[in-house]
Amino acid sequence: MKLMSSPRRWGVVMQVLHWTTALLVFGLLAVGLVMDEMATSPTKIKVFAMHKSFGITLLALVLLRLLWRVIDRRPKPAPMPAWQRWAARLTHVGLYASVLVMAISGWLYNSASNFALKWFGLFSVPSISAPDKALKHFAHEVHETTWIVILVLIALHVGAALKHHLIDKDDTLTAMLPGKPETGDAP
Repeated sequence: MKLMSSPRRWGVVMQVLHWTTALLVFGLLAVGLVMDEMATSPTKIKVFAMHKSFGITLLALVLLRLLWRVIDRRPKPAPMPAWQRWAARLTHVGLYASVLVMAISGWLYNSASNFALKWFGLFSVPSISAPDKALKHFAHEVHETTWIVILVLIALHVGAALKHHLIDKDDTLTAMLPGKPETGDAP
């Protein structure tokens, strides 16, 4: 498989970035729902620290993915009505934007709460604000609300991919799946 995308398939770099991002988003959303309900304990502190570290990792990964989209070409999209092309674009932009908002609002919430942030215990991540109760509340509300937006956008994204695969029977989904290279691709 090629590192760069071809006219028919996403390259291995974009596939790895896509599926790693997806795993991190699902993991962070699931842990985020559970961790607030945990009793205060050393375990809860560790879970919060891991959530924050993975959130910062997700932020870096999405920024890298956006940079890669500038460098790498896109596979040619399957034929579809103009409204579907626009819906796909808006969904993708919405996913990128909401994941960035989610990660940044979490970082801002942590900073405004005056908590230290160490990336997997290896180094300190700088605060992006001074301690501020109003800002803390705002960032927390944004962080919690954004997960609903992300879930809706993921449902649209996955639903569209399945529609293309099962109903339209085109290569939209398989172009992002790892596996057998397309004809003409190096093995």
